[in-house]
Amino acid sequence: MAEKVPEKSAKAAEPTLLSGGNPQIAKGDGDAPVQAYIAAMPGWKSAVGRRLDALVVRTVPGVRKAVKWNSPLYGVEGQGWFLGIHCFAIYVKVAFFRGAALSPVPPVASKSPDTRYLHIHEHDQLDEAQFTDWVKQASQLPGAKM
Repeated sequence: MAEKVPEKSAKAAEPTLLSGGNPQIAKGDGDAPVQAYIAAMPGWKSAVGRRLDALVVRTVPGVRKAVKWNSPLYGVEGQGWFLGIHCFAIYVKVAFFRGAALSPVPPVASKSPDTRYLHIHEHDQLDEAQFTDWVKQASQLPGAKM
């Protein structure tokens, strides 16, 4: 008789959520860790993550992706990272690492004078045209080295 292998519980397969509901995903380069992060974003935030990812991929062909510091990063090979995503309890934060150079400047200031944020709350309507314009502009600037 074959030995019965215990099934893994669905709970064991779920990533840990850190403070504010940010998924704890192992750092790694490429699309796979970014997709794992997006899938682990809690509730409505996962749909926002999928939409942001699709818009970035459509706007910047060949975009480089990675997860570092429990945040998906997007960049251009040889130029550094231009955008990051992070979950908080009541919003998804999109960081434009050279956001102060964008026109118009994204709405939320940072402690870093170069960085600007876009906060997306559950019932916000994302201005996709503005977002993709910022992504296009940001991808053409020297990115952050991380």
